[in-house]
Amino acid sequence: QVQLVESGGGLVQPGGSLRLSCAAASGFTCANCAIAWFRQAPGKEREGISSISKKDGNIHYEDSVKGRFTISRDTTANTVYLQMDNLKPEDTAVYYCAADPTGWGVPLIPYRFGSWGQGTQVTVSS
Repeated sequence: QVQLVESGGGLVQPGGSLRLSCAAASGFTCANCAIAWFRQAPGKEREGISSISKKDGNIHYEDSVKGRFTISRDTTANTVYLQMDNLKPEDTAVYYCAADPTGWGVPLIPYRFGSWGQGTQVTVSS
């Protein structure tokens, strides 16, 4: 059951930018959930890349995206964004957002996140 909806993926050249959005699907609410972004490239395991805590507002980035990606939360719109700048070919993957009911958002281990979106494809290529 899809409970989150991602959007904003697409094809971009190396060095370009994209902004992904993660919104709650109709009927899904989790006021205390932390939200994280994961990605999965072909033939690779799903990896967590960033999260934003609902408990204390802490933001976490994995080293692979630190300094290039920015996560943010619009509480009015009930949406979490992932601004991706200076994209590289190795960023090519399906990107997923996920909700952590504990509210912490870390560690970025997939089984800790009970609600997922369907994913959005990001392709970085010239």
